[in-house]
This record gives sequence, structure tokens and C-alpha cells, in this order.
Amino acid sequence: MKPAIQTDAIVGLVLRGQPLIGRVLSSRGSRASIGFGGQRRDQELPQRDLTVIAGLEPAASRQPLPTPEAIQDCGVSARAVAETWWLLISDHKGSDGDLPCLSMVELADLVMASVTLASIAAVWDWLHGPQLWFRLRRDRSLQVRPLTEIQRQRGRNKQQRLLLQRQKRQLDLLRSPRPLSADLREQLDPEWRRTLERLQELALGDERLLLADANACEQMQQLSIEASRRSLRQWLMQRDLLDPDQPAGLRGSVWSATFEPELLEAAEDLKLCSERPQPGDPMRLDLADHRVYTLDDSGTREIDDGLSLMRDPQGDWIWIHIADPARLIEADSPLDLEARRRATSLYLAEGVRPMLPFSLAADVLSLRAGQRCAALSAGVRLDAEGAVQESKICRSWVQPRYGLSYDDGDELIELAPPGDEDLADLSLLLLRRQQWRERQGAIGFDRPEGRFRRLEDGPALQVIEPSAARRMVSEAMLLMGAVVADFGVRHDLALPFRSQPPADLPSPAELQALPEGPARDAAIKRCLSRGVQGTTPMPHFSLGLASYVQATSPIRRYADLLSHRQLIASLEGQTPLDKDRIGELIGDLDSPLRQGIQISREDQRHWQQVWLSMHREQTWTALFLRWLRPQDRLALVHVADLAMDLVGVAEGVDPKPGQSLQMSIQHVDADQGELRIQLEASST
Repeated sequence: MKPAIQTDAIVGLVLRGQPLIGRVLSSRGSRASIGFGGQRRDQELPQRDLTVIAGLEPAASRQPLPTPEAIQDCGVSARAVAETWWLLISDHKGSDGDLPCLSMVELADLVMASVTLASIAAVWDWLHGPQLWFRLRRDRSLQVRPLTEIQRQRGRNKQQRLLLQRQKRQLDLLRSPRPLSADLREQLDPEWRRTLERLQELALGDERLLLADANACEQMQQLSIEASRRSLRQWLMQRDLLDPDQPAGLRGSVWSATFEPELLEAAEDLKLCSERPQPGDPMRLDLADHRVYTLDDSGTREIDDGLSLMRDPQGDWIWIHIADPARLIEADSPLDLEARRRATSLYLAEGVRPMLPFSLAADVLSLRAGQRCAALSAGVRLDAEGAVQESKICRSWVQPRYGLSYDDGDELIELAPPGDEDLADLSLLLLRRQQWRERQGAIGFDRPEGRFRRLEDGPALQVIEPSAARRMVSEAMLLMGAVVADFGVRHDLALPFRSQPPADLPSPAELQALPEGPARDAAIKRCLSRGVQGTTPMPHFSLGLASYVQATSPIRRYADLLSHRQLIASLEGQTPLDKDRIGELIGDLDSPLRQGIQISREDQRHWQQVWLSMHREQTWTALFLRWLRPQDRLALVHVADLAMDLVGVAEGVDPKPGQSLQMSIQHVDADQGELRIQLEASST
């Protein structure tokens, strides 16, 4: 039986593929407890997996175990290793079977400046890497390799390297998000061209056929494609290998391609930087003890806002926490310029075309539950009427405790379980704020909203019902916008203020003549002006606010990120951008923002028509809203079952606004964007 390893012995081991050294803390039976340097936890391991580092001087063995950084600083010189190998083999006169052997300590003494635990760890790590010079024998001694073996291995390595380079060139060509033209396809091996043809066939067929094809699934994995028909279709669409069922405006737009490899590499670099201190971090207010809630739709990946409540006898504080991407993304860096070019994340039926790479936006930039996250936070205390009594803005550290869906939030608000009443109390405070805005003239349209999502087998209708959690979050975001705007006004800070001119609304008698609901809402919406963004703070009519700035989605809207940078500059005594420069940036954002709205509407209209073509035999109850072009009989109607408005050429009766009708589909062509409907008087 192998004797037990002594306590305090230094041992080498390989833990989950990583070579490490450690110190034996205790041993019992066939196992030993091992301590490590740095932040790694102690481990209990089988003694058979441990190699005792024999021959260490007592002074060296008593040194503290090295951290990973200390080991990395040591390094192993390739030249020193080669010289040591030559020294050992040059005097050898025997056969290859009895080549010289030496211990780990002896090798460290020959190739390193000094024998320390850090240098021993560096040699142990190097020994388990792709080195050619020494082999680790069963007795754990190190033996030099013969020259003939080294030469053979170098030849094999060269062949393998050439093969990998050829495969990498093929994969790089296929993984590139640019269109794969006929000329580029000719650069592929015949095997890959046949694979693409097979993948195109599977993308047009049933998903079960795709998943049953083991060879195709393996090739998709090589190409980093998720094993699903939807992912395959998207991959083929990006390379112009499959006719896309997408809005015409999307092709050639800033959202039509994925991020360039250089930007993805930059995103990965920033993820690594996130763990290191950044400028401004020492000034952050530590709010990690706050019970922070984040609430979003299920499946949301970019989590950019959270709420918490701070109890105070003089009046509770609402805290609104917004992700702080400005901590990592420098102004005018390549990632920043790309985000500015896109201006916003684009939401389509098939998914999100993000403003920033998801690998970054949904990771270290998001407010992730259980993680210590950088944020820009606003604390607000309301008076009894709901007006802002006191507010403060700061950069902070938060650690969200709860990542909730809106359904989860509704349940917590309704039940207010003992010990977890914060969300219910926040809901009441923000309801008070909403009522205050309404007294200032705010106009709200709290109705169900329908939206189509693209699934593998066609469009799916998602109806978002108003709920307490959604109202609370929406009101909190508006409150944040009002506080930021007020900060800008008080500090004469240039910000991208949003405003809306006053509207001449229909008279109470005119509104009373319409049924409450979508018809009355449509009459009001028709009178409202489009929002304006500029550097001058002005009232926002429909929000009931004296000034307003969007600052709650800096991961998804560039103007919000711009607002954050201005606030941070002011808070930290830096020089913010002046009004002229902010005005220029706002102007740069206008075109992609307008284009994004147009593409999103076109996308939803397309899938709306696809949906109607799938249900063309159905009769719908519809509410006539108004004529858009009476001469063409182009009508706007509301379908409650879809929770959305439809635009189509209407035949049949000549209805009045607010009249309930029966609607059927006469003709629909989603490819051409055509919809003709038949309107008949309702029998009820």
C-alpha cells in the first residue's frame, strides 16, 4: 500500500485539465485535503492523483502558495529549456531507453532563475503543455526525449498545423457574416459545397428531418449553428443562401449584417476588463445591500433596469437602477461608433438586431441577478401628491436579488408576502406618481397590445395585457427620465431632451360621442404631434412632464448612452459635451431611428398579413376607427382579438368612427403587401 502523503507536502496535480501545485493540509485514508494559492478553494482529492514535489529546500517549501498571476509572471523560457535539453543529451552515450532523468526541482533549478514554489508551478504547468523536450514517467521523474522522437513529432505537428490552417480558412469563410457569393463558394472544398446544398434542403423542410440527420447536425455544430431549423435559416439568410422572408427595408440597412469579427473580439476584451477596476469605480455608491428587482418579459436577454425601495421615516425612497455601459465602452471606440451607427436595437418578429453584441450586452453590461453590477442610479422621494420632493443621481454598485418576469412581479404585487412587500409598496408609490402626471395633463393608452413573433412554423400572436408590474416599471422609467431632465436643467447640462408640442384635442363632446376604448384613443392619437429630440428642454405634452430625457435603455438606445455619459461627466467633474456637439450627435441618430421604426412597422405588417392569410376563412369583430384615404377606401380598423389595428382597402358598408362591424378577408398577399377586407354591419 502506498504510504500516505505527509501534511505540508507540496504536490502537483491536474484539476479539470489545469496543471496546479498545492499544499497538503491533511490526509485521511486514500484522500487528502489540498490548499491552493489565489482565490481557488481547498479541494479533497484522491492521493493517487497527486505527485509529491520531492527535493525542495525547507525554506522554499514553506513559501506561500503562488497566485495564478505570480505563476504567469515566472514563465518558462523556451531557450533555457532547449539549452537544458542539449546539456543533458549531449553527454549521453547510451541508448534512447536510458536517457537521463531528473526531478521537477532539478529541472526548475536548470531552467529558472531560482527554485521557488512559483517557478515549480510554472514548470509543472509548462510540462503538461505542448512541449517536445521532456516526458513525465510513471515514477513521476522527467526524462529527456531523444532527438529522433522530437523530429518525428515536429513533422507531425507541421502536418497537423497545415491541416488545421486549411480547415480554419474554410470555416472562417463560412463563419463570416458577409454574403457568400458564387465566387466565394468556389473557394470551398467540394465537400463543403455539398454540405451547403444539403443544409438548404433541410432548412426548407420539417425540423424533425433536420434533427434526425446526424451528419448535418455535426456540420452545423462546426459552423456554430444551433441545431434548429430557425437558426439554420437565419445563418443561410445572412449569407444570401436562402431567400429571406424579411422586410425589404432591412436588406442593406445597418442591422442587415451581424457584427464584424473585430467588434466581437473587442466585446470579449471588454468582458475581461469588467473584472478590473475602471475609472470612476472608487466614487461609486455601494448599494449592494438594496433588494433590487429586475422585471422583464420572459426570454429578455438585455437587462438594463431594476428597482429597489429604501425605507425612510420621512418618506420612502424609490431607487431606479440603470445599467452603466459607459463604464466599459469608451466614446468613439469601434464598438461605440458601431452602436452610434445603429442608434437602437431593432425589434423584429424573428428577434432582436442588437445595438451592441449580445455577448457583451446580455452579459457584463446587464443587471444580472446575483452579480455585482455597475449602475447609474437615481433615488427619488415623492411628496403626498406624487410630485418629486427630493432626488439624487449617482454611479453605484448594485447586486440584483430577483430577476423576475412580469407575471412574477404581478404575483408579488398582489400577494405582498410578509417580508417581501417592497414591490407592492413600490407599485403604490409609482401609482401615486402616475396619478400626479395625469393631473398635469398626461394622456395614457392602457390597452392590450398585440405583436407577432416569428417561430419556425410561422407567426405567433402575443397579446401583452396591461398589468400592475408593467405599469410600475413604465412609470419608474418615466420618473427616471424626469429626474435626469431636471438634473440637466439645474446644471445647465446639454442632454438629448425629448419633447412634444401641445395638441388641440377633440372636445369632450366629440370624445363622448365615441365609445370608450380604441375609437376614442384613435381620435386623440390623431391629434398628437410626433415627439421631438433636441438640446433644449421643453414640455412633453402626452407625458405631462415639464422636461424629459430617455435614459433607461443605454444598452439598446444610443441616445440613452449619450445621456449617461453627460451625467457621468457632470457628476465626476469632467467636461461634458456642449450643446452643439450633442445636437450633431442627435442629428446623426435621426436617420437610423426613423429607418428602424419603418422597418419594424413593415415587419409587423408583413406578419400580420401572413397571419390573416392563415385565418382567411375566419370572421372578425372589428371596430372602425377612420378612413386614411377615403378616395381609395383605405381604412383603419381595430380587431380586439388581435389587440391591434389593421390597414386595408375596405369594401361593403360605409361605417362611422366607433362603429362595430363584422370583418372578413377578401384578399391578402403578404409578399406584395396587399390586404382587402369586407366590412358588414354587426348583427348585435
